[in-house]
Amino acid sequence: MGRKTKNCSFPSCRLPAVSLAVWLGALLVLSGCGGKDHSLRVGAALYTQDDTFISAMAQNLEGIVREAESETGKKITLFIADGKSNQSTQMDQVDRFLARGCDVLCVNLVDRTAAAVIADKAEAEGVPLIFFNRQPVAEDIQRWDRIYYVGADAKESGALQGALVLEAWEADRETLDRNGDGVLQYVMLEGEPGHQDSLLRTEYSIKAVTDGGVEVEKLANETANWNRAQAAARTAQWLEEFGEGIEVIFSNNDDMALGAIDALSNMPRSRWPLIVGVDATAPALEAVAAGQLYGTVHNDGIGQAQAMMALALALWNGEDPAQAVDLWEGHYVWLPYRAVTLENLEEFLAE
Repeated sequence: MGRKTKNCSFPSCRLPAVSLAVWLGALLVLSGCGGKDHSLRVGAALYTQDDTFISAMAQNLEGIVREAESETGKKITLFIADGKSNQSTQMDQVDRFLARGCDVLCVNLVDRTAAAVIADKAEAEGVPLIFFNRQPVAEDIQRWDRIYYVGADAKESGALQGALVLEAWEADRETLDRNGDGVLQYVMLEGEPGHQDSLLRTEYSIKAVTDGGVEVEKLANETANWNRAQAAARTAQWLEEFGEGIEVIFSNNDDMALGAIDALSNMPRSRWPLIVGVDATAPALEAVAAGQLYGTVHNDGIGQAQAMMALALALWNGEDPAQAVDLWEGHYVWLPYRAVTLENLEEFLAE
């Protein structure tokens, strides 16, 4: 299969993945060119639907499938399975998708170290595999020429989150620097231990602040596993321990940022620390509008879902996937992150 390869350095050459209009138009053409007689069957395995962002992505996929069917008259069957944060459960779901004769697998890994096993299962059955949102190591992506990854660069999300805090410090240092010591005191709510996005968001958010010339002091950091309730419990402990000494709460995702807000709401105080998240989920955007969340970083779940379906349709019809999406190194589709604050909130609410 021919593949278009970008010969430039990531992420500077990242292009928009695909527009809905483009891939619907492609499907309309393919529907008149001897495509498969049976329906396209796509199996989507999610790490957990308890994650607000992942749950929204599943809804996006369902909506995109319905629109494609309406536009083309082609039947597309989408199977969605909730791994409930258990890799053994997800592996069983992948096996069932293959037994059902799914034409394409889309997998949001529970444990990225399981990618090689899933890749080998898909290759053995000749079923193209699209990992999304949770990036396997490069060696696992390279195991077969019909393995792809759709997502965004975690370093970028961390850097944008740090830039939000740096912007707030520079705009109103006297308010943010509560004790007037010229040092930014912070706590960090982290995702899963060892998870790539958690590690990179943690590192690059702080790096963006220190690269901007601001001295920082970490008061505490704890894993909250992307979970709102766990984050609320961690934050409540910190508020008891550090009180007004916390100037900023960094959170690796919005669910945990909302957990921090829950804890603050249950322990009323006149001044809240500045809070930043990642994902730009609907509840997080509401928190930005309410002035509780200073900002977040938009993770393009709709764009990821569109790119996955564009890939699935091209692969099903035996077409070159590089004609359907912008591929980097023949395997990767990268979506850009964007910073969100009250100033540009309306743009994201409209989307």
